[in-house]
Amino acid sequence: MRKLAEPDYRPRMWREGRAWREYVGLLNDPVFQGVGVQRGQGRPVLLVPGFMAGDRSLRVLGAWLKRMGYRTARAGIRFNFLYSEELVERLARRLEDLVEASGGKAAIIGHSRGGLLAKVVSQRHPELVAQVIALGSPLRDPYDIHPATMAGVRLARVFNVFRSRSTHLVELPFLEDLAARPLVPTASIYTRTDGVVSWHACLRGDLDCFEVKGTHVGLAVNPGVYRLIARRLAEVGR
Repeated sequence: MRKLAEPDYRPRMWREGRAWREYVGLLNDPVFQGVGVQRGQGRPVLLVPGFMAGDRSLRVLGAWLKRMGYRTARAGIRFNFLYSEELVERLARRLEDLVEASGGKAAIIGHSRGGLLAKVVSQRHPELVAQVIALGSPLRDPYDIHPATMAGVRLARVFNVFRSRSTHLVELPFLEDLAARPLVPTASIYTRTDGVVSWHACLRGDLDCFEVKGTHVGLAVNPGVYRLIARRLAEVGR
């Protein structure tokens, strides 16, 4: 008997060319105008961009959250490629300042690698974090990604080895905390048509997982994602 081929879940990067459709859809969606969205009343939200991206990649999401009444803060990342441990320390300082200024625990929303960083920050500072919302983040396996993206990861690793004069083994504590059971409510929002991250890598039994239709890049401007974010911020970890 002929053996059936196993399903191929590898990401197809060409799909990312459709991300513009999500942005157009968002601009014309009632959620972008705040219809049915509970106001944040100044509750703090820290935004963390993805690999090789910066704070500006989440500017649409940040502006929307501000209009919805949340107090947002940027991660202070211009180009997300440094060692994870270094970025986690930086985010922890940002988080402390945000919580002190607002008087309450902060939610962290991270896109792609930003979701991995958010998860580890919450693991080390659960007293400061209300919840984590990860968008297209490979929380189960951070290396289950498109080969082109993996090539970028390897280049960043080489750069960091020479820059910090330490090997990639410095990242082992980060990977251990990433794999640990979450200490705060953590949501993973994913799409099966992700062209960068294998959607299976976004699924874990100890997370609240939600599927939307869209692309990896487009998750930051996806109306379905915005509805889920609005619901989670209103209902979880307050």
